[in-house]
Amino acid sequence: MEISAAGRLVVRITAADVGKRVSVRRLGEPGVTGEKFTDTVGVLTSWDNGVLLITRRDGESVRIPESSLVAGKVVPPAPARRRGPAASYEELARIASRAWRPVESQDLGEWELRAAAGFTRRANSVLPLGDPGMPLDEALTAVRRWYGERGLPAYVQTATGAEGTQELLCAELERRDWTREVTAELWIGALAPLADRAESSAVVLSREADEAWLSRYQRKGMSEVALRVLGSGPSVWFATVPGAGAPAAIGRCVVDGRWAGFAAVEVDPALRRQGLASAVMAALARRALDEGASAAWLQVETDNAGARAMYAGMGFAAHHAYHHYRAPGRADDERQRNHR
Repeated sequence: MEISAAGRLVVRITAADVGKRVSVRRLGEPGVTGEKFTDTVGVLTSWDNGVLLITRRDGESVRIPESSLVAGKVVPPAPARRRGPAASYEELARIASRAWRPVESQDLGEWELRAAAGFTRRANSVLPLGDPGMPLDEALTAVRRWYGERGLPAYVQTATGAEGTQELLCAELERRDWTREVTAELWIGALAPLADRAESSAVVLSREADEAWLSRYQRKGMSEVALRVLGSGPSVWFATVPGAGAPAAIGRCVVDGRWAGFAAVEVDPALRRQGLASAVMAALARRALDEGASAAWLQVETDNAGARAMYAGMGFAAHHAYHHYRAPGRADDERQRNHR
């Protein structure tokens, strides 16, 4: 906290610091925390009518009355993480997008509108990496019209928690009553240690997702559009561990330059904790190394404690959180329930 020469806490932020990363201390709420002070670190996304809105790394917004502030300062961007390869948010967002392509897309300035008949939010949402080329309200109107023409709800995918992410856009969407439905994280790690894990001859690699692979995949009733999304990406590999009936385990990897992206790692519930997920990822990692990759990424839901523990043990660590905001005023569309 900022302390003056006289040893007093000082508030050194103003409304002019909106958009910057700040650290503030406020008086605790009576009967809520039990603490005299509460500290908050995040991006100052607004300061209106005596209330500060600070968006934390996990995307949660905290409202703080100006009258409760006892200290505050602008802080530098979060330091680069020591674990895993160096990477910017924009680089990872583009890599992740290329690994899960829609069947239809259109540019709106520097935003990309993506659609795939409702198969997953990632392939049916706006990726806003820059300026839409028009005022935000006009851009959001254009977004809702584009998705409405396709019979789809309008989603915008945003990110928080790293340099260059979109805390300000999150705040603007929430101010306009867009609803955040899903939050997950993108994790990164080094590829070689993953490839060095014990090799298993049981893992079979293929360029296509065959009927056996699809029988283990958690999303059922696969359409032609879904198969196109699954097969999209610069260099796509599918891994299968054969089993009695459906495969014992499966996985998917997309190699794109220095990056290898892992997804759809699924294991027969009766065979979990036997190292099958690690064997699948190791086999895919070795193939990615052969193609020149050196870094790995994957996406994991914030409430999937088992997967998070497994990936942490493999050397992965969170880079940023990402969220899907849904436009207000539309009935639920069940096709959007296949998400992440």
